[in-house]
Formats: sequence, C-alpha cells, structure tokens
Amino acid sequence: MKKHIDNFLRYLDLQKGASAHTLRAYRKDLEEFSEFAKKDPGDIEMIDVRAFVARQIKNGLNKTTAGRRLAAIRSFLKYLYREGYIKANPAKLVSTPKAPKLLPKFLTVDDVFSLVEQPRGIGFMQARDRAILELLYSSGLRVSEVAGLTIEDINTKEGLIKVKGKGKKERILPVGSKAVDAIKSYLVEKMLLKRRNKAVFLNNRGEKLSDRGIRRIVVKYAKQTGISGSIGPHTLRHTFASHLLQSGADLRVIQELLGHASLSTTQKYTHLDITHLMDIYDKAHPLSSKDED
Repeated sequence: MKKHIDNFLRYLDLQKGASAHTLRAYRKDLEEFSEFAKKDPGDIEMIDVRAFVARQIKNGLNKTTAGRRLAAIRSFLKYLYREGYIKANPAKLVSTPKAPKLLPKFLTVDDVFSLVEQPRGIGFMQARDRAILELLYSSGLRVSEVAGLTIEDINTKEGLIKVKGKGKKERILPVGSKAVDAIKSYLVEKMLLKRRNKAVFLNNRGEKLSDRGIRRIVVKYAKQTGISGSIGPHTLRHTFASHLLQSGADLRVIQELLGHASLSTTQKYTHLDITHLMDIYDKAHPLSSKDED
C-alpha cells in the first residue's frame, strides 16, 4: 500500500496545494491504518475501517483526532476509487465519531496586553518575540503563516502583509500600528546582527523559525503572565476573531481576515460571543439573579 500512499500524498501536494503539516499528518494516519489492516487497497472492507477507528478510540485517542484519521482514510480511498485502483470506497459510509462541541478559548483584553508586554528589555530575541506576539493578535494569523513570512511579504509603510494560507491561497491583511512598530524594531535588530535570511522570523542560529519554535515562544510568555489553561498561537487567533466580533465586525469580514474557506467555520465565534454576552448580562443586569429575596 506504500506506493499508493506516496502517490496520494504527491497528488495532495501538487494538485491540492496541501501544507507540509497536512501531508505529514496524512502520511502518519495512513501508515497506521495500513499497518492495522495489512491488506491491499482492493481487499479493504468497511469493517476494516470501522475496526481501525474503534481501536483508536479504545486506545485513548480522542474522538476529534479519530475523526480526522477517518477523514484521511476516506480521502485516500476516494482517490484510489477515482483512479480506478478499487471498485468502491469502503470508508464512505463509516460514521465519523461524534466529538464534544468545544468553544474556542480566547483571552480578555487585559490578558492580551499583559502577554504582549512580557518580552522586556532590548536585543534581537526580545524584539523578535514582541513582534511575533503583537502580530499574532493584530492579524489573527495561523502559526504556519507567521513562520512562512518573508521580508517581501511585509509592507510596514502601508501596514499590510501578504500571507499564504491553507491550499497556498494568498490574502492581504492589515496590521495594527503597535504590531508594525514592533516589527520595525525587530527588523532593525535583525539588520544589526547581519541576519540575511529572507524569512522574517529567525531563531538564534539565523535560521527560519519553525512553527514549533513560535508555539514555544507563546507558551513561555503565557506562563510568565500567569494566564491559566493551555495557551498557544491559535488562542491568539481565536482572541483576534472574538474581539473583532464583540466590537461589531461583520462575520464575512472576519472570515476573509482569517482565511476561512467556509463561513460555517467562522460561525463558531457567534456562539462564543453569545456565551460572552450572557456572562456579562448575568453579572450586570439587576434582574438576572436567580436568587429571590
């Protein structure tokens, strides 16, 4: 089955523009399924796919990740069916495990201010970390989009950046004045150290900063701030969208800024905003208390 997996991943890369992260995840998922089924693609049955998903959940995998692995298998077998390697897609009718609906976590305005002010002092590392935190909150970028920025993508004069999102789709985004100032300060530090790498954000060896490196930076300063819970770059993306919605931004505008292909993906923030408004109402309205005199 390895040859078919390689061909499928090549198709995703060249024809669909899948990200390196997606390709790695699909390869891992499909290789695990191949090891479990131990069959040629033409011999795989629906019961094999169901058994694989059930085994994953039984072994402690959460339903969201199990559902993602099923989606990878379904796409793989659909590709093989379309290419004529198999007569039917046995994963087509396998139900996706129902995962609990979790609202995205977001920070308060005070928490964000405390977070972006954490990288104190002067120097390359401090300036870089401050610029990353400001940019994540200012523009709601995915961590991969921040890591992929090049010098040519940033227009500090106009306050705009060009990013490549999922499927290598480009979009132009505004950048807040504080983030622009932070980026300018960082680029000066980068120039002083004669770091000529075209990537915007570099590690201490002068190499392009990885997605994981950016996550470590966010986690580090979140801990220093004392913010409870699991905080990462995606938290700042959720925070960006949530704060825009609370300020009256149109959902379609937020969809464009986030680079969501479907409005339904963006609509989860409406549920988040309702929860936020209900919490404010319960605390502030004189008749909201359930206690009676």
